Amino acid sequence: MTDTPETQAALREMLDRAPEPDADAIAAARARNGQLTKPPGALGRLEELAIWYAGWRADPRPRIAKPQALVFAGNHGVVARGVSAFPAEVTVQMVANFEAGGAAINQLCKAAGADLSVHAIDLDRPTADFTQGPAMSEADLMEAIAIGWEAVDPGADLLITGEMGIGNTTSAAAIAHALFGGTAGDWTGRGTGVDDAGLALKTTVVAEALVANPTAASDPLEALRCLGGRELAAMAGAIAHARVLRIPVVLDGFICTAAAATLDRAVPGALDHAVAGHLSAEHAHAPMLAALGKTPILSLDMRLGEGTGAALAIQILKGALVCHSGMASFAEAGVAAGQP
Repeated sequence: MTDTPETQAALREMLDRAPEPDADAIAAARARNGQLTKPPGALGRLEELAIWYAGWRADPRPRIAKPQALVFAGNHGVVARGVSAFPAEVTVQMVANFEAGGAAINQLCKAAGADLSVHAIDLDRPTADFTQGPAMSEADLMEAIAIGWEAVDPGADLLITGEMGIGNTTSAAAIAHALFGGTAGDWTGRGTGVDDAGLALKTTVVAEALVANPTAASDPLEALRCLGGRELAAMAGAIAHARVLRIPVVLDGFICTAAAATLDRAVPGALDHAVAGHLSAEHAHAPMLAALGKTPILSLDMRLGEGTGAALAIQILKGALVCHSGMASFAEAGVAAGQP
């Protein structure tokens, strides 16, 4: 396992030095795709996904055998402002549900054959209310990043990250506002289901967050520290480590994408190993994905979090790879190839 970064500068350096996909594997996978028993392009985006995955695994004929799912949980001090329809105690209760195997993410990971682990991070110590100053100290940020970094199995061949944390759509909206500009309302949605008054309050809180943390708009990792939560930082740490290890990543919804976006904006190319698993029903997810240049695999109006959309998308990526790696070529099948 690579060394865990101890500072923001070290994390940036590791991402800047991270390996690229294997060009030879990409070329071989593309050549193989052109010889499979199908009309050119007939499998649509599945073909593109298979070639992308082959490059990151340095294998022109890969399969997914060991997917890993990580769920991180954290509590947010900003919940005291009334931004969620649920109390902070629900975070602890849902972690217990994950650990007992009773949540949606448990079922979808079983279906996808993904190894799931749950990491609750200082639930009795919420982050600070970021309308009054930074949510986390530098030490808190790097500790949470380290938890995510060290949770990644170097032997995994695919990674998804999920989260649980009452109030974290507010955190994600504030991060998106800092990274991508616009107005607070552009990035603030109903989350767990707040009413119109609750949405107005959330929007005000997101605007106040940037006023209280002016450096967040100019430094993506500072945005993560000042506006994020421990679970968002842990997701960023895990996704960053996967980039260093050349493990492909499927991103989940709005909150996961906001955490990952801090890496992309800190170091261009930091998310080249990641695809968007789905388009969340949270309205700000679409423009965030567009800003990152990510086209979602699925669009099912999901907004649960936990990594559920990404877990479901594992099945699509597996389908892409079993076709790419398992289909016969025209020569192998004795089928006459079409003429261009």
